[in-house]
Amino acid sequence: MHHCQEQVRRAIHDYKMLEADQRVLVAVSGGKDSLALWHILSQLGYEVDGLYLGLGIADYSQASAERARKFATRESLKLHEIDLPRDVGFGVVTGAKIAKRAPCSACGLSKRHLFNQAAVQLGYPTLATGHNLDDEAAVLFGNTMRWDEEYLARQFPVLEASNGFVRKIKPLVRLGEREMAAYCVVHEIDYILDECPMAAGNKHLTYKDLLNVLEDRSPGSKAAFLFNFLDRAHQRFADIAVVERSELIPCTVCGSATTAEVCAFCRLQQRACAGTATPVKLSGSIK
Repeated sequence: MHHCQEQVRRAIHDYKMLEADQRVLVAVSGGKDSLALWHILSQLGYEVDGLYLGLGIADYSQASAERARKFATRESLKLHEIDLPRDVGFGVVTGAKIAKRAPCSACGLSKRHLFNQAAVQLGYPTLATGHNLDDEAAVLFGNTMRWDEEYLARQFPVLEASNGFVRKIKPLVRLGEREMAAYCVVHEIDYILDECPMAAGNKHLTYKDLLNVLEDRSPGSKAAFLFNFLDRAHQRFADIAVVERSELIPCTVCGSATTAEVCAFCRLQQRACAGTATPVKLSGSIK
């Protein structure tokens, strides 16, 4: 318990993630990482609320939502909820098929857009996500496999607010999946165990498996890989992110910052909702 809280405290301090009195919105999935993060930040004294996004994935979404609600009730914390089919007009499965996108692509796009939009509309200056060491190392592995400079430029524990984007932080960057699972067991936090049924074949999971093999043979490899990049190489790509953000313009449909006339999320909504896309007024629909 002390170890996990201390690692989060160190990440917050080292990367200057939060001020003592800052309001934080945690993106909650019902899984171990986001629920543990919500609990730790609350225990550390931050004013932190949760936001659950229902993806419309049948029983999986229902079970995930129940875990998030159960935890919020037990800890007397505020949980906002957005339901993708109800509030936007399509679920991830339907939207992905109609728009001819991979389910994980449609899911990730929807999460990034709606979490940021909700934080803006509800007045939270900072959005925290439960990406842990294993997640970040796997993402870095994929980005370096492709040498995707734009993604490497954005891969950092803190993304500062700019051009319609709230500040985004990853306080679990120093902790692995096993540590988060153990934390939830010790604190009797009920989280969903099943992998998302749409994630089968996802390259990210393959990268995780490969890094786990390396970690078994050489403990500490994942941390060395990630933090050596952050300490020694990330700054080499940082200017690319600055240039990229300076070129953003408001989406003509929803007003979010984008590189095109219509943002990727609104284009997805247009394809999934018979050619129509309307700004999602979340403040009125969030529970």
